[in-house]
Amino acid sequence: MGMTMAEKIIARAAGVDHVKAGDIYTVEVDQLLSNDGTTHLTIDMYQKLKHPRIADVKKLVWVVDHNVPSDSPKTAASQKKMRDFAKEHGITFYEGQGVCHQVMMEHHVRPGELIFGADSHTCAYGALGAFGTGVGCTDYLYAMVTGKSWVLVPETLRFHLTGKLSEGVYARDLILTIIGQIGANGANYKAMEFVGEGLQTLTMSDRISICNLCVEAGAKTALMEVDEIAMEYLHQHGREAKACFQSDEDANFAQTYEIDLGTIRPIVAKPHFVDNVCPAVEAAGIRIDEAFLGSCNNGRIEDLRVGAKIIKGKKVHPLVRFLVVPASQAVYQEALKEGILATFMEAGAIVMNPNCSVCWGSCQGVIGEGETLISTGTRNFKGRAGHKDSFVYLASAATVTASAIKGEIATADMV
Repeated sequence: MGMTMAEKIIARAAGVDHVKAGDIYTVEVDQLLSNDGTTHLTIDMYQKLKHPRIADVKKLVWVVDHNVPSDSPKTAASQKKMRDFAKEHGITFYEGQGVCHQVMMEHHVRPGELIFGADSHTCAYGALGAFGTGVGCTDYLYAMVTGKSWVLVPETLRFHLTGKLSEGVYARDLILTIIGQIGANGANYKAMEFVGEGLQTLTMSDRISICNLCVEAGAKTALMEVDEIAMEYLHQHGREAKACFQSDEDANFAQTYEIDLGTIRPIVAKPHFVDNVCPAVEAAGIRIDEAFLGSCNNGRIEDLRVGAKIIKGKKVHPLVRFLVVPASQAVYQEALKEGILATFMEAGAIVMNPNCSVCWGSCQGVIGEGETLISTGTRNFKGRAGHKDSFVYLASAATVTASAIKGEIATADMV
């Protein structure tokens, strides 16, 4: 029996020739990401160890991105703890550079790697053929101290993509459609693998967006075949692959889905669950108070270009706050050079520094009781973006921008 991509990466990390779903292996972890959401807790646990040590400091990447700049003395203290510890131990450290997953994709992720991140959206790294998965502080600490961990080999759901997305339809619409189809528990502890000729029509930005949201279907990880598009991205960022894997023809898949990209339409995820989806036109007319274009899912230059094209020459609705937040400093600089940020500001949008912003829901742009946000963020759970009695809709950069102009949920062809 052959192996899936996920199985091959785990086999490499475990130093064995063959694994199968359901097996448990001790693995060598290639990289360890942590951010300011939980790193202070890891440090506290580390300092309580009898013999604290870091197995390989070169594997650690720490990013301050969730509350940037700090929003309270409590946040400032936890970030200082993280900053001081990183400096003391020589840990690769980013602050003000952007959202952790975008930073990792720009600077660190390589195909074939097994990467643990103390953040659930670490599965984004599958866009470069890496097995990225989110872990809690205890698992992170163990891997940090020993360099190893254990993995239960997941089953794989395969998504065979054909065709091409229609004009005005985006990768964000595709992954929300898939989550709506299989449900928020449809991929629990499974790998979601994307292949097919349709994959060749998707940019790296598209691929990151898709893999990033797979955890919202419960996935352990997401993976895509490494092709010329992925290799070009890798080379542009000065890196080489560790290993490039494809699933064997006789690999065992839990289920295979055939998806014609041409059938996908603009989608909105309604409160308070990511799988609560409907065609965007069915949500049209719902009044909004705030719109957010950013996050590790949709804050790349391609997303900002989409929004800027729609809003150029128009204005943000007078009763709407429109936050535009590039995912990284590199994205910010490119958007500045292209005049995109000026376009947004001239329209009345609020352009912010690169960070998680309202997607995280604890610093910039939080919404109040009864308010409604439409967002390119990752989640729309109750209270995710502020008050427990607020409402979050998820949509593409195009739909979010159109809604900011209209003052109510709208698609790009409505403005």
